[in-house]
Amino acid sequence: MKKLIVNWQRFVLICTLTVGIVSCATLPINALPSHNFGYRVKFLVMHFTAIDYQNSVDALVDEGGLSAHYLIPESNDASYPHSSLEILKLVDENKRAWHAGNSFWQGRRELNDSSIGIEIVNVPECHWDKQATNKTKTEHSDNRLCVFPDYDPKQIELLIALSKDILQRNPDISPTRIVGHSDIAPARKNDPGPRFPWHELYKAGIGAWYDNDTLDEYWQRFTLYQPNIGLVQSALRTYGYDILETGIVDDQTHDVVSAFQMHFLPWQVTGQIDSKTAAAVFALLDKYFAYKAKTLMARYIEEQSSGASNEASFQDIPKHGQVDQIFPMQERSTRVLVNDRERFKSYQGRGDIIISSLNAKQADIYVNGQKLNITQPFTNDERYQYSLKRRTQDGINTLRVDNVLPEGSNLQVTIPFPRLVDNSAKYQTSFKQVDALIEQDVADDFPGAVLLVVKDGQIIKRSAYGYARKYDDSGELLSQPAKMRIGTLFDIASNTKMFATNLALMKLASEGKLNVNLAIQHYLPDYKGAGRETRLVRDLLTHTAGYAPQVRFFTPDNELGKSLYSQDAKRTDQLLLNRVPFAMGRNVKAVYSDTDYMLLGMLVERITGMGLDAYVENQIYRPLGLSNTLFNPLRKGRAKGEFAATEIQGNSRGGRVSFNNMRQYVLQGEVHDEKAFYSLDGVAGHAGLFSTVDDLAVLGQLLLNGGGYGETEVFEEAVLQQFIKPEEHDDSFGLGWRRAGHGQNKWHFGPYASAQAYGHTGWTGTVSVIDPEYDLAIFLLTNARHSKVQEDSNGHLEFAGKTFETGKYGSVISLVYEAILNGE
Repeated sequence: MKKLIVNWQRFVLICTLTVGIVSCATLPINALPSHNFGYRVKFLVMHFTAIDYQNSVDALVDEGGLSAHYLIPESNDASYPHSSLEILKLVDENKRAWHAGNSFWQGRRELNDSSIGIEIVNVPECHWDKQATNKTKTEHSDNRLCVFPDYDPKQIELLIALSKDILQRNPDISPTRIVGHSDIAPARKNDPGPRFPWHELYKAGIGAWYDNDTLDEYWQRFTLYQPNIGLVQSALRTYGYDILETGIVDDQTHDVVSAFQMHFLPWQVTGQIDSKTAAAVFALLDKYFAYKAKTLMARYIEEQSSGASNEASFQDIPKHGQVDQIFPMQERSTRVLVNDRERFKSYQGRGDIIISSLNAKQADIYVNGQKLNITQPFTNDERYQYSLKRRTQDGINTLRVDNVLPEGSNLQVTIPFPRLVDNSAKYQTSFKQVDALIEQDVADDFPGAVLLVVKDGQIIKRSAYGYARKYDDSGELLSQPAKMRIGTLFDIASNTKMFATNLALMKLASEGKLNVNLAIQHYLPDYKGAGRETRLVRDLLTHTAGYAPQVRFFTPDNELGKSLYSQDAKRTDQLLLNRVPFAMGRNVKAVYSDTDYMLLGMLVERITGMGLDAYVENQIYRPLGLSNTLFNPLRKGRAKGEFAATEIQGNSRGGRVSFNNMRQYVLQGEVHDEKAFYSLDGVAGHAGLFSTVDDLAVLGQLLLNGGGYGETEVFEEAVLQQFIKPEEHDDSFGLGWRRAGHGQNKWHFGPYASAQAYGHTGWTGTVSVIDPEYDLAIFLLTNARHSKVQEDSNGHLEFAGKTFETGKYGSVISLVYEAILNGE
């Protein structure tokens, strides 16, 4: 080594002395090979072009946006100018081609730097259904139809020869590193598609494949006890895919599983994890990563043994009614008089009991201490229903079951939750002051309202006032304004937070799928950075996570700049997860923020594997018989005339505001909130829900019942109490719910509400009040924003409708309480 240094010093000295006379063109470099090196190229990526030969050349050679190292044409392509196929080399293998894009495989990202890309001319035909939106348009979504053609056998011959040649020069490309574009970018790409002959390449010594006997062994085992979703996600990541373990079938899982199936199970591309898919993943790991397979199987065995003992706790066994109990009770207390007793809510002269015999012939059944006169003996497996109207009282009632005979037999006893009764006609002359206030406001140009009051399980007030729509798209008064109807649907704005997102969260908490005291990242693993890891689900519910009131994603002129601009739902989701900055530290103070509930809406979607709209509409509203509570109603067959109109000239504030794609017509049946409409495709945790007073009345009674209605229980009473109890440092808030507390929210609840009252408001002009102490629910829905925009004395923009008492909530609520408390 010293001799080499001396020689180099002499060479430099000579070059310096003879400058201008002798050219030092050749450096004296001696080879001293090191054993410590690797090859640049680690991956071989297969693509289809999705366009014909000439268009492929234009895209990959001439247009400058994309490239690949090789292009293989297709026989019988009219745009191909030669009679025989030949491989075209577009980029030297030692150079970087732009073919992989945003990609990941086996721990490496941006694979353009470390891969060779082969483009193969193959043209699938794909279509979207007419209902597809930007949010639902993904490579592997159910609303996309793709027809994939077979590959040209001559192409595949050339591909095999080329691949073998590449592998000889690049020994670091192992079988599991020969992948498709969809493997390395499953959310964006579906090439080379399910007709690509991966197995044929494997038989030629190119790429990975499982052994059929091993596949069968895993399949037989997984058929008996299927691995949980989290384990399969971990196995897929171990093999190479970019997937986080979330434990739920979320969008990333659907995309990755679809890509995996196209590669290794092309005869069943469903995007769903089943025993065959899990078996194929493990069979591949067994063959190529044996040690890692053993580790994952050890986890599988542990989860299998623990899961068997806890299996019942993970099954969703719906409860049919507030009492749904087998007698004698299976879990018994040593305090004898505690057993075989239940409490239930009812109203005097109402209620039913449903009895099913499980081999029982007779029993003594008492309601409020009175024995029921029930025909006996019972017939096994028969269902009996009896009225309790002569036994029930307002409020809490008692149930006791004794002497179930013969010994060892049982009775299944069900008592449904109270249902609403419409007695509004009986109270037509009541609420005179309420009617006078709203009618006077309408006469003075307030647009319209619908009011419904529930008391003691009865609808006692149900009235419509004014107009659902008064203005045309140019802002002129209609010659025949549309009358407000009791059944008019309203954009309930931030009441969405409670009657969609909070109800969903309460249901998930009841099912053991959500713990509000866990970190948000537990449910949203990609929610990270800048202190996000410390934020709890509870922080979002109490508005103490540290976010500002809102981010105006829908315009590049938002307060945080163009980097936070998005009118695409998927991009907005990503911005919410790790780009929206905190305005302050965690738990510094409560700042009401839409961002909190946008994230909570995403959390519901991750846990359930469903869109927020699909989950609440199918899992909550439909079982309750509600058909008028929904997101994006115009896409679901509803007509504009069914809705109360909101802003007159779109989101322009009377022509004073402008941004890209802004609506400038009367909003009717479309969510007003700009963030929900433009940036989240109409479905968001903070806004987007439409409803009627009748549907909301059912949801109000559901809450007053402690979580159920009729034979449907949505959430447990204990969870409701957890969500509505006052926060330690501010009793005007629960978990999401606003509370009357000790008068801090008089503007909302009025001066008469009990300290236990809770509810919410909505920017469009909606208010809800649930008061358990009075067994009372009030819903006032207005279209206050369907009015002219004016400037106040300070130059602030103000909707004329919000200057009326009806549009300010508290006055109407006060008069409703007075009518009830004064016995009007």
